[in-house]
Amino acid sequence: FLFCSRFVGLERAGRNRWRLVHFRHQQGMASAADKSVAAAKAAVPGDGKRGLEGLPTGWFAEVSDMWPGVAAGIQVKEVLYHERSKYQDILVFDSTSFGRVMVLDGVIQSTERDEFSYQEMIVNLPLCALDKPAKRVLVVGGGDGGVLRELCRHSNLEKVDIAEIDEGVIKASKEFLPHMAKGFLDPRVCVHIGDGLQYVKDAPEDHYDVIIVDSSDPVGPAAVLFEKPFYESMHRALRPGGIICTQGESIWLHLDIIKEVTSMCRGIFQGGAVSYAYTTIPTYPSGQIGFVLCTKARDEEPLQPNEPRQPAPPMDLSSGPLRYYTSDLHRAAFVLPAFAAQVLSEAAE
Repeated sequence: FLFCSRFVGLERAGRNRWRLVHFRHQQGMASAADKSVAAAKAAVPGDGKRGLEGLPTGWFAEVSDMWPGVAAGIQVKEVLYHERSKYQDILVFDSTSFGRVMVLDGVIQSTERDEFSYQEMIVNLPLCALDKPAKRVLVVGGGDGGVLRELCRHSNLEKVDIAEIDEGVIKASKEFLPHMAKGFLDPRVCVHIGDGLQYVKDAPEDHYDVIIVDSSDPVGPAAVLFEKPFYESMHRALRPGGIICTQGESIWLHLDIIKEVTSMCRGIFQGGAVSYAYTTIPTYPSGQIGFVLCTKARDEEPLQPNEPRQPAPPMDLSSGPLRYYTSDLHRAAFVLPAFAAQVLSEAAE
């Protein structure tokens, strides 16, 4: 990934040249910021020939049938771990620009540099939209621990269950991604290794305030997490007025999948509400990924997930302040581009 970040403005200074006019240092990142400034000043225009030559040796290319004809690349500094678990291929490497990276079945799951934008939104969109603070939450997937880390900022939570099918992901994250896996250390977290679909099916009725599905794309072991029986089981396990929030794919690549899933959810969560929201994250395909949020019917009018009703969690001493989620961004995340809004409105008819 080649881009410059953390500067507020650029001023054109001659054809094909840019001059940095303002740069804002962030706490604890001065050296990285200096390198970014130096790289920006030293940058020269590229050419088509260089691009046609493809990625040089020492780069990871994210090639997948889920986004045919597109492949993002990250320069690899050192491969730290590469094994195949019972369920999937697991790769962890240090990169030159995005810190430590976890890859499952050839698809980037998280990088140190930008993972917070996904984790903070998939957690705080549902928890902050509730009519009263959550006490019981279930996470399906999420073996890297990032969702748990963000959940544990919420002091009102009494218990967090996590159902992860692949113990290999948890072990790799604890060893190589401790900044994310710290969520496993919280005494409120109860880990269940096994099939998430079966765990939800066996859960008590009307039990959870929020269910978060932090799954990979609908291929391999995660495919069942996009199907109707799973959503029906989540609806049963959710309390009235509760919310589910699932990884909902990209409007740029998978709008047909999003339309199908939201249409299916409207048939299941009758009397509730179904919405799609999104976040930006550079290392995910197209730089954007979304969430499908569904609220279960209650005695009152349907709970709309686009309105934050609970305050954002305070700064955590071990994880620091939130870096992405705000109440204003919560509302904005549900405002979609015209093309996407049109297609998803058809799903509501």
